[in-house]
Amino acid sequence: MAGGAADCGFWQRLVARQCRVHELRNKEPVSVAAASKLLANLVYQYKGMGLSLGTMVCGWDKRGPGLYYVDSEGQRVPGAAFAVGSGSSYAYGVLDRGLASPGDEAGSPRASEEAACELARRAIYQAARRDAYSGGTVRVFHAGPRGWRLVAQHDVGELQRRYGQ
Repeated sequence: MAGGAADCGFWQRLVARQCRVHELRNKEPVSVAAASKLLANLVYQYKGMGLSLGTMVCGWDKRGPGLYYVDSEGQRVPGAAFAVGSGSSYAYGVLDRGLASPGDEAGSPRASEEAACELARRAIYQAARRDAYSGGTVRVFHAGPRGWRLVAQHDVGELQRRYGQ
């Protein structure tokens, strides 16, 4: 997530509540596509009113993995990789290079979890290192068929020593 902390927190809680209601009524979890569409429709109603939100909605449902970008204008885009926030241009440089590299396992549709996490770590690190507003912590999560989990959490200074740039 990126944007105003209050906006992000509010909309995250609201969508989570709506998704839980759907699950209770239908006895199955909402799909990733439906959750992202719900968020996009909710924030679209407030388009032009000063919301500040850019987020990735990701998860795993009966169709497999899903990833969507949603912003405060109600824009909703499916994709394979996104970066949000003020440091996203730096992160995209790393993602684009990593996803396009021939023979690079992180760029393949069946990338190993380790290779994908390393690419994500590098992308977030580059954004945080070059953008003052991106914070000093890099957190990498993995979303899979059994839910999501925190893979790693690093201080940007620690990664600076690791990557030596």
